Amino acid sequence: MTATTSTHAKPTRRGGLWSGMSLGHWLALLARNHYAIDRPFWKDALGVTVTAALRTPIGWLTQLIYGGQVAATTIHKPPLFILGHWRSGTTFLHELLSLDERHTSPNTFECIAPNQFLLTERRMLPILQKKMPRERPMDGMEVGLDRPQEDEFALCNMGVPSPYLTIAFPRHPPACAEYLDLRTLDEAARERWKNALLEFLKRVTLYRGPERRLVLKSPTHTARVRTLLELFPRARFIFLVRDPYLVYASTVHMFDALYGTYGLQRPPFPGLEDQVLDTYLRLHAAFEADKGLIPPGQLVVLRYEDLVADPQGVLADLYRALDLGDFAQAAPAVERQLEAMAAYQPNRHVLPERVVQLVNTHWGPFIDRFGYQRRTGPQDDHAPLPDDDDAP
Repeated sequence: MTATTSTHAKPTRRGGLWSGMSLGHWLALLARNHYAIDRPFWKDALGVTVTAALRTPIGWLTQLIYGGQVAATTIHKPPLFILGHWRSGTTFLHELLSLDERHTSPNTFECIAPNQFLLTERRMLPILQKKMPRERPMDGMEVGLDRPQEDEFALCNMGVPSPYLTIAFPRHPPACAEYLDLRTLDEAARERWKNALLEFLKRVTLYRGPERRLVLKSPTHTARVRTLLELFPRARFIFLVRDPYLVYASTVHMFDALYGTYGLQRPPFPGLEDQVLDTYLRLHAAFEADKGLIPPGQLVVLRYEDLVADPQGVLADLYRALDLGDFAQAAPAVERQLEAMAAYQPNRHVLPERVVQLVNTHWGPFIDRFGYQRRTGPQDDHAPLPDDDDAP
C-alpha cells in the first residue's frame, strides 16, 4: 500500500450512491451479495431501502410523463468521450470542457437519480445541495450535485451491471467484471447495455437541449470504444495518460477511500492492489485493440502533464483537432476556473520501493509506450494540479 496525506469528508449516507435505484434493483443488489452488510451500516442500508421505495413510483411517473418525449429525442451532435484510467486527469479535463456553454454533461444528481431527474431536479437539487459535503472524501476537491459526473453511476442506478457495484460490497470479489469491456457479453446483453446508455443520454439531451454537445467521462468507457462507436460513429475521443507510478498510487488510495466511505462493509479490502493492477492492463489492452476503429480526426491522445502545464493551450489544440468550434468562446470561463483552483493542495503520494517494483513488473510495457521513464527505488511525489478523482 502507498502512504497518502489527505482530508476526508464523510457522506450523509454510506449507500447514498445507490439511492436512485428502483426498489427492485436495490433489493436484487443486496440479494446477490447475500445481505452481507456489516452491523454499523444496517441503518444506512435501511435508509437507502426507504428512499428507493419512495423514489420508485416517481420513476414510474417520470416515465409516464416523459417516456414518449425521450423516445423521440435525437442526439444531433456527436458526443465527446474523455477516456483514460482513473486518476489520469479525466475529471479535471471533464470539468474544463463542461464550462463551454455549447457543451453539457450529466451532473451528479442526474447520475444518482437517472430514473427521476426529469421530474424532480428543478425542485430537489437546490434542497439536497445544502445537505451534501462540499469536498470529496478522497482529496478535498470541491463537489456538488450540479457538477459534471460519470455516466457509469447512472447506469448502476438504472439497474445495469457495472464494475462500480463493487463499491457497495468491497470485501466480495469484483462485481460484473465482464462489463468493463463488454467483450464477452452475448449480443442480447450488449444491446441492453447500449440501449440503457442511449436512454440515459437522451434524457439528459431532452433536459438540457439538443443544441449542446454531450461531454462524457467514465474511465470504464476506455475499454468500450468498439461499442461506443456502434452507438455514435462520429463520436470524438480524448485519451488521457499519466505517469503510471502516480496513477497506481492514486488509484489504490481512491478505491480504498471509496470503499471505506461508501461501502457497506468495513476494511480490510482484500485484493485491492491486484484488482488495480489487473484492471489497468485490461483497460489499456482493450483500448489499444480498438483505437484503430476510430476514424481520422476523431481521436486525440493527451498527456496529463501537458494538460496541467498549459491548460489553455492544450484546450485550444483540442478544439482545433476535434472540430469543436472556436475555443475563444470558452476561454474566459476556463480562465476563471483555473484561477479558482490555483490554491488547491493535491494529495501527496509516497511510493515505497516495493510499489515501484510492482508497477515496473506489471505495467512496464505501458510505461515505455506512453513515454515515461522507469523508476528505481522509493519515490516521493505530488501532482502540480488537482490529483484527479472520479467519484462524487
